[in-house]
Amino acid sequence: MSGIGIPGLILILILALVLFGPKKLPELGRAVGSTLKEFKKATKGLTDDDDDHDRDKNTTKQVTVTKPAVAEIDSDEREKLEREIRERLERERLEAEIREKIEKERLAAATPAADNNPPKA
Repeated sequence: MSGIGIPGLILILILALVLFGPKKLPELGRAVGSTLKEFKKATKGLTDDDDDHDRDKNTTKQVTVTKPAVAEIDSDEREKLEREIRERLERERLEAEIREKIEKERLAAATPAADNNPPKA
């Protein structure tokens, strides 16, 4: 058991909030979580590699040959996939155009009104 307890935990949380601020604290938590996840994945991979290596010493590997997935797709499915790809490409093109228009409007709105009215002499 740890000797921190509830009051110590509350104190640590308050210190973290003061040091990092309310905006950076969620980002910090996500970073710590992703780091722990990657660490667990790496250590699991190391232990799995050791197990696989031991298993390979004791048994022979069986290699299975499979048909390519492309050969199994019939013409109807192929047409459906091609249509979906075309639709996705068209959607991405339209989204890019919309983003470009929004950016132009944002830049136009950001220019000061003084540019439109020349100063009087």
